[in-house]
Amino acid sequence: MDKIVLSGLKPEEIENLTKQIDDSKYRAQQISNWVYLKSVSSIDDMTNLSLKFREQLKNIATVTHTKIKRKQVSKDGTIKYLVEFADGQCVETVLMRFDNRANLTACVSSQVGCAVNCSFCATGKSGFVRNLTPSEIVEQVLTIQRDTGLKVTNVVFMGQGEPLLNLDNVLDAINILNTCCQISLRRITVSTSGIAKNVEKFALANSQSTLAWSLHAPTDEIRNKIMPINKKYSISEMVSALQNYIKITNNRITIEYLLIDKITDTFECAKNLAELLKKVKCNINLIPYNPVVENDYKKPSKSSIMKFKYILEHSGKKVTVRLERGADIDAACGQLRGKIAT
Repeated sequence: MDKIVLSGLKPEEIENLTKQIDDSKYRAQQISNWVYLKSVSSIDDMTNLSLKFREQLKNIATVTHTKIKRKQVSKDGTIKYLVEFADGQCVETVLMRFDNRANLTACVSSQVGCAVNCSFCATGKSGFVRNLTPSEIVEQVLTIQRDTGLKVTNVVFMGQGEPLLNLDNVLDAINILNTCCQISLRRITVSTSGIAKNVEKFALANSQSTLAWSLHAPTDEIRNKIMPINKKYSISEMVSALQNYIKITNNRITIEYLLIDKITDTFECAKNLAELLKKVKCNINLIPYNPVVENDYKKPSKSSIMKFKYILEHSGKKVTVRLERGADIDAACGQLRGKIAT
């Protein structure tokens, strides 16, 4: 019989498991703490459980089947993991650290591959394989904690895949990250390419986490060329969905905007973007393009980035330029693949 994997279980599921050995809720809480807060990889490490209980637990359960297939460390301290699941499928997840900040941010994947296939992103080049389970999403955070001995404080769903196309599993994972790993909902951000039909469901299910829209172009004409999903859910349809989201949650959203030299970083693009977002309650995060071998897009100049930022700031929005992390190990925005290097 296959053993039950503890990581990814909800508290009530751990209770149901321990009832087979010991009808104490306290035992279940101890196990949960070992798995999610102390990030152990083995039942043997749960030293405040009796040896007899641990042996009985090992007969029916294991902590994890997830393995680190490859680990790369950037010169800026970013760590990229190629994580392998029980069926052999792999995804990449990233730990980002910033100078003078206590926060440790895990950038997690929600799918193996991606069906959205944005032209500037490496993930979609290999196509969509399958959704990740809630356990597999949570396992990415736990893998980081097991390997580093550090506590992840923030989670961003900005890795491989489209979170709103795996929404039920993403919501379950967020619940586990919040209740078991004790990561505040307000420190969790879910990014979407623009699956308008699922925005309201996300708003009603999780009104505290941040929703980020990967807009990346101010007009349908440009966006259709670089993001095929726009042909299904246009900019105006997504803006309408976001206005409804803001009405339901009263949250400010984040607009993610990719600056590609001479394509999305022009003066006209800046003016059109400012006009588009004039009535949207949002902050804007500008992302200078990170190179991907499958296209010939180029990163904009620093002066172009600052001019674009200046125009948007004069429209009254808070604008930041994303600090590049891990580009030397292909861990920056748009560079994740989940491939096994040779």
